[in-house]
Amino acid sequence: MQINSKLPQTETSIFAVMSGLARQYGAINLSQGFPDFQVSRELIDLIYKYMLAGKNQYAPMPGVPELRQALAAKIFKLYNRKINPDTEITVTAGATQALFTAITAFVGKGDEAIIFEPAYDSYDPAIKLNGGITKYISLSAPYFQINWDEVAAAITGKTKLIIINTPNNPGGFVFDESDMQRLTEITRGTNIVVISDEVYEHIIFDGLQHQSALKFDELFNRTIAVYSFGKTFHATGWKTGYVVAPETLMNEFRKVHQFNVFSVNTPIQYALAEYLQNEENYLSLPAFYQAKRNFFVSHIKNSRFKVIPSHGTYFQLLDYSAISGQPEFDFAVWMTKEKGLASIPVSSFYHDKKNQQILRFAFPKEEETLLKAAEIINQI
Repeated sequence: MQINSKLPQTETSIFAVMSGLARQYGAINLSQGFPDFQVSRELIDLIYKYMLAGKNQYAPMPGVPELRQALAAKIFKLYNRKINPDTEITVTAGATQALFTAITAFVGKGDEAIIFEPAYDSYDPAIKLNGGITKYISLSAPYFQINWDEVAAAITGKTKLIIINTPNNPGGFVFDESDMQRLTEITRGTNIVVISDEVYEHIIFDGLQHQSALKFDELFNRTIAVYSFGKTFHATGWKTGYVVAPETLMNEFRKVHQFNVFSVNTPIQYALAEYLQNEENYLSLPAFYQAKRNFFVSHIKNSRFKVIPSHGTYFQLLDYSAISGQPEFDFAVWMTKEKGLASIPVSSFYHDKKNQQILRFAFPKEEETLLKAAEIINQI
């Protein structure tokens, strides 16, 4: 049987490759972004509570009302945005499903979509699967600053979508208010939809404020904002997230969502609704993760790696140009096999595999894990 692949150039995800190598060689895995510490016992007990209460059947397609109401209250507190929980919030099976559904809802054959690289690796394939054409805006380390005039020049009559990601994975950079204002200006008077990937909204450091698209009236009217409970509550395996959008856009999102997954894990939704009542469960995250970032960086400050500032997410970029001239993928594989430490080559987040001799390390780990990783880094 002959198969006409819809993604002929796509290989296995770099996350699966590097985690597989970490398992094979018994390496410390700082490649995939998942914590190695426990989820809140309170949250686990709440899930069990709702399982015992019989909340085990299909949830409503948009998500259980209690969770959507809790999210609307949270959004108003954080971003001063009044959201209708019935028509402007949908609970999803994680952020990647939300991204795929949003792209599918708005990108058709021949439509152009602009993404900023380094970019999360699901954006480009989802655009192509829907017949779209990806236009890449390449950003460079260490500051990854966006030239908005370049973005404006890339917009054509076929531009249907712009995807932003702040705080950015893998770069750790954060949009400021001027970035959001410029995005508002260049999309004004167009039919362009913005997908704002904000899954690390609560993991932001150094006194910076998350500039959510929800904070800006004009921008909100064309935006689907994507969030992740897995990132916020250290439970990536639960694959639970949500999207926020004005009703006109949400109607289109839900048309696809209902045939994509329809509904999401019911007892987890009820548990999250109750857990969100204590705002310290998410407001404490910036200090929690900044301490981990500082701990990791402080223990590698005398290494030959150069630390690139990370102002958000739970990833730290390290420049190894003073150590080796090897391409990023080769150096990452060598470190995993020979030194016992797995990371992600940043070139994997560029369509042309742009090599800057930078690796991404995930630091949502116990201090013991970070110390062992630092020891290896200091020996190279």
